Amino acid sequence: MATKYETVKEKIRGVISSGQYQPGDQLPTESALMAKYGVSRYTIRRAMGELENEHYIYRIQGGGMFVEDWRANHQQPANQKVIGVVTTHLADYIFPSIISGIDRALASQGYSILLGNTHNDHEQERVSLQRMLDSNVDGLILEPTRSARPNPNTDLYDQIEASHVPAMFINAHYDRSQLPYIDIADRETEHELVSRLFERGHQRILGVFKIDDLQGVNRLQGYMDAYMEHPELTLLSDVIMYQSTDDIAHIFAKIARHLQATDRPTAIACYNDQLAIQVMDVVRSLGMKIPTDISIVGFDDYLLSAYVLPGLTTAVHPKNRMGMDAGNMILKQIKGEKVAPIIYHPKIIERDSVKTIAK
Repeated sequence: MATKYETVKEKIRGVISSGQYQPGDQLPTESALMAKYGVSRYTIRRAMGELENEHYIYRIQGGGMFVEDWRANHQQPANQKVIGVVTTHLADYIFPSIISGIDRALASQGYSILLGNTHNDHEQERVSLQRMLDSNVDGLILEPTRSARPNPNTDLYDQIEASHVPAMFINAHYDRSQLPYIDIADRETEHELVSRLFERGHQRILGVFKIDDLQGVNRLQGYMDAYMEHPELTLLSDVIMYQSTDDIAHIFAKIARHLQATDRPTAIACYNDQLAIQVMDVVRSLGMKIPTDISIVGFDDYLLSAYVLPGLTTAVHPKNRMGMDAGNMILKQIKGEKVAPIIYHPKIIERDSVKTIAK
């Protein structure tokens, strides 16, 4: 977690880098900054000291603090053969495979990786993006944080585009951006997952989707698309929506209430495999069996999905391939080659977590 001075430093740097202050403009006094951010003089002095060391500001003795020409100071020649990779997570779920794929593609050309982990938090994303800009990396591979929510870091994304540093998105992208991207056909794939449940006789399907990232929003839309193709079943649909910051215990409590209702669902379509495996535990805690009492599908083909009992029906996220393709795409950009977006259409793996019921 960022310290007070780091938080203040990033906020002031954000004000400078967004263009609110131009090189040569005088900044507010220490006292004014203390009042604005509600911190001590020591915190302000430490934050401003680091910004001075990083050539964002300079001081005139007895005259105050001023904005330095930070753009010129940060436009040093790249050629370090370092690619910045910013993701919402590093060490868990599907991300190690993605990062491994990126590393293998880059290492073949003598490049290394500088990693940034946002923990799916916008403040941490700002720190990571600013660190990449300050490090003068040769290229950037970016997974936006909470991509379905308004992002307070759009100024940094704009700065990345304006800098002409080769950059691209993975897993999600912003339509307003001109950067290339590699995405999953989340909406179409979720539509297919739910349609297969219909084919197996399920009509009352509970959807559980995270809606603060575009993947979750698109998967929710795919769920709804499947029901819209069967208007006679739409009243049997039910959805639980949640965000990354929500208490997971409350989400599980909601799922439990649905499962204990007289008109309970016969199947649950989960946002991803990680959630689906946890939902399996909720089902068992209620004395119910999978798939005898309830069928479950996930998304992503997480490593554990094939080994839980019963095996989880899911859609395959091409994790390693995404990493390799991202690494190769950024290398092409560095060479000045044009690149086109890539959209994967995952295949469905049917395992034993779904049963066929009489229609």
